[in-house]
Amino acid sequence: MPTIIIDDRPVEVESGTKVIDAAEQLGIMIPRFCYHPALGAVGACRVCAVKFVDGPVKGIRMSCIVEAKDGMVVSTSDPEAIDFRRHVIEWLMLNHPHDCPVCDEGGHCLLQEETVSGGHGIRKYPGPKRTYLDQDLGLLVQHEMNRCIHCYRCSGFYQDYAGYRDLGALQIASNVYFGRFTDGRLESPFAGNLIDVCPTGVYTDRPSRYKARRWNLERSPSVCPHCSLGCNTMASARYRELIRQEARRNDAVNGHFICDRGRYGFAFANRPDRPRQPKKLGRPVDWAEGLESLSGGLRAVEQASGAAGIATLTSGRAGLETLAMLKRLSRLQGWGSPLVAVDSARHKRVLRAIERLDEDLACSLAGIEESDFVLVIGADPINEAPMLALALRQVFRRGGRVAVVDPRPITLPLDFEHLAIPPAELGSALSRLFACASAEEEGKTWEKEEDESGIAALLRGSERPVVVCGTGLPEAEIQDPAADGVRSLAGQGKVPGLFFLLPEVNSFGAALLPAADGHAFEDMVTAIERGEIRGLLIVESDPLAMYHDRQRLERAFGRLEFLAVLDYLPSATVSLAHHLLPTACLFECGASFINQEGRLQFAAPVHQGGLPVRQVSGGGHPPRIFTNEIPGEPKSAWEVLQALGRACGLEAAEMGTASAWEAVAGEIPALAGLAPKLYPFDGARVLAGRPGPPGSHAQSAGDSRRPASPDLLEVLLVEQTFGSEELASYSEVIQEVEEEPCAVMQADEAGALGLSHGDRVRLPIGREGIEIPLRLEAHMAAGAILLPRHRRLDWQQFGKQPVRLPAARIRKIDSQGG
Repeated sequence: MPTIIIDDRPVEVESGTKVIDAAEQLGIMIPRFCYHPALGAVGACRVCAVKFVDGPVKGIRMSCIVEAKDGMVVSTSDPEAIDFRRHVIEWLMLNHPHDCPVCDEGGHCLLQEETVSGGHGIRKYPGPKRTYLDQDLGLLVQHEMNRCIHCYRCSGFYQDYAGYRDLGALQIASNVYFGRFTDGRLESPFAGNLIDVCPTGVYTDRPSRYKARRWNLERSPSVCPHCSLGCNTMASARYRELIRQEARRNDAVNGHFICDRGRYGFAFANRPDRPRQPKKLGRPVDWAEGLESLSGGLRAVEQASGAAGIATLTSGRAGLETLAMLKRLSRLQGWGSPLVAVDSARHKRVLRAIERLDEDLACSLAGIEESDFVLVIGADPINEAPMLALALRQVFRRGGRVAVVDPRPITLPLDFEHLAIPPAELGSALSRLFACASAEEEGKTWEKEEDESGIAALLRGSERPVVVCGTGLPEAEIQDPAADGVRSLAGQGKVPGLFFLLPEVNSFGAALLPAADGHAFEDMVTAIERGEIRGLLIVESDPLAMYHDRQRLERAFGRLEFLAVLDYLPSATVSLAHHLLPTACLFECGASFINQEGRLQFAAPVHQGGLPVRQVSGGGHPPRIFTNEIPGEPKSAWEVLQALGRACGLEAAEMGTASAWEAVAGEIPALAGLAPKLYPFDGARVLAGRPGPPGSHAQSAGDSRRPASPDLLEVLLVEQTFGSEELASYSEVIQEVEEEPCAVMQADEAGALGLSHGDRVRLPIGREGIEIPLRLEAHMAAGAILLPRHRRLDWQQFGKQPVRLPAARIRKIDSQGG
């Protein structure tokens, strides 16, 4: 490891470290524009110049390009280096507009900071400035090309790092233009990161344009709630309103970046129709009356039907604090454990995944990037967890290989192998791949599975393989074969990893709750229909949006004597509630979540909550009368449950008087060992997986599937990047950029039915059937038709999964609607 001296201070660094990074280890920040830790060196801006006084390199050099070598002596404050940087900044400012007062980047602009620190304050050049025409890049990113200093960060991120080609450098020399060939929405689901990487104001956040300066904002570290990856973010609020969400660096999780769903999906917290006041039978009441009427309704049901007549339901979007307090209330009242999922079949797969995940196997997003081969099975990264696709892109950039085994027409920003087979065959295919890749099977091929042999060869030749395993496809029982196979790879001298993809931000935490007495959501609905359950308490869950038979569920809810909901979303379930208590979201009260790798993270509160001032004032000046109350001030769900327990007659000591973590540690055994005094936790791994004997489950996967019929198409409900995730679907800007939902069929199968790409078809599914545009794909499994769980598609009428559709009954709708 070389030792280098910078400003008379020695530092030992790893081989290959750039001088600019070596200086940063000493706390010395060398000016930079084009250099970014994730993107590497470009050498375009020249503002990172330093003086090499002694060693193998001498003179003025760019610190972002030169690697640290033994014997180097570097000065960042040498007069020659300072003068060089001052001139560079002056050159860059020749054409830069003086529009800082109206630029959203003003106040946290790197160009501003370096210009001031470089001593440039008076413009000497009297000539005209170079100007450009701006482009319309869609609703998310605002383009102001006149502010560009040609650092190449945007094209480096967009094309090289993220793998999309519709934005880049055009023209030559001083006329270089960064944009698209024509106006239009950016194609990448990571386009918002252009705002973060740009050191000036060329790309700014369009939805928050002109709403606040950085110094006006309340800012707190948070966690993205839109998938199970738990990407770290920095949330910003002003006047009780979420304004902006940016990426927060965490090298173990999301690195420097987030996806656009995570960046722009936060607006559910600001909705004008969000529940803000307790209600009883649709009538607004105060908190005291709301708690009393809710607890009175619970007592009435309990007296008439006993504790067994009451059930509780929550979801994986609730924080650990809420889950634990609901569990405590249910236990003390004798109601039984809460249900935590509406899709019971998927929850079983989630439970199995978590049971098999241990410290030896668990892999992070950073671990994926460091692998040399990734096998993705039963997962669609771009649509289910976009940042996973960005991690796979880094594997490809570093020379690794990626293979996907999935029935869907997968798209990724990289070259990859794709084996498209039906969901029910995934388990057996995975077992064959591991068998073929094992040392004793080397050289063996499978006569009918040539594609599998190629993937198995990649797996066999890898040293650091990672298996990414989904949980969303029905009939795809692949969790055990995946865990067994990864453990067998470890026995071959490899360093493998296992990465399970879960449905929600806290699916892992919800699965740690003790089982709900062996009952599933389907059992609860049946019990309501039979009159066995007469009261239901729902906490931060919307079963009407998640259940496959909405009409049946609505009828069941209509039979309840008591339906109480605690939530912060204006959901369909909230509209049916007899009793409503509004709750605070994670941006207002904070919450703890466990991501898919078992990493415990805390999202800190950003502001104290309450009705945004803009909604109080109707967009005008806020009220000039001061009060001691915040309009519509919410309470965290765990605090509401704590108060509800006391209203039900429980002692304060029973419900807990200490921090929320006291309940978490007491109700979730897997977390009992974490000391409450260290709460809130951030980054601790919570894994309690059981290895299990290798091969104990591999052969059972896929054996019980029904034989496929050539006359039937299996309807697969799938995710879509924008439009199917619950929380982001409430964001107005996400609603504007989401694509229209469409059905997807294999091209040859559709052609045999006389259907073409773009046709509008009628599918005889559910009670009423649906009319939907058709998209054809060549690279997907035969015998399936894909439909998204989109907010604009009434998929909740389809009935219990899996659904099989007679292909001959698909009808093309002509232009007259016939």
